[in-house]
Amino acid sequence: MMIMKEIIKGKEGKAMSDIILKKIDENNFVDAFHLKLGEGQEKYVSNPIRSLAQAYVYYHQCTPFGIYADETMVGYVMVIYDYDLEEYDIWHLMIDCAYQHNGYGKKAMEACLDYIKTKPFGASDKVALTCNKENAGALRLYHSLGFQETGNTDEDEIELALMLS
Repeated sequence: MMIMKEIIKGKEGKAMSDIILKKIDENNFVDAFHLKLGEGQEKYVSNPIRSLAQAYVYYHQCTPFGIYADETMVGYVMVIYDYDLEEYDIWHLMIDCAYQHNGYGKKAMEACLDYIKTKPFGASDKVALTCNKENAGALRLYHSLGFQETGNTDEDEIELALMLS
């Protein structure tokens, strides 16, 4: 089982919880079904049920992860490899509404990037994602990690990319 850990520091600098990415499998997929988006956030990110259906279809090129703080699934994210473009994509990052604003999203993204650096599907150093152009919080997060707009758009979403080195 793939496990990646990061320590999160709270506002006072005290260690909060470890962030662990665990592959979604028969032992934890129902936990993902119980994750809830905040009010109005459904326009920004898909429910994990839809994402897990996509993971089933693209099983040969993706890894869906539960984002855990200790033993509690606090979010969901999927890493997918696009063989046509030879790039990694991060899809459907979401933190349950009860656990937002604790730094889990940033630490989960950092753990995803560490996972991608292991080249689980291909040798690409490019990581791309899309984000609703009105989702200011997510855009701040992605920019803080070095993602830059590519100029590509799809309806109300913009593409951002990062080159790992």
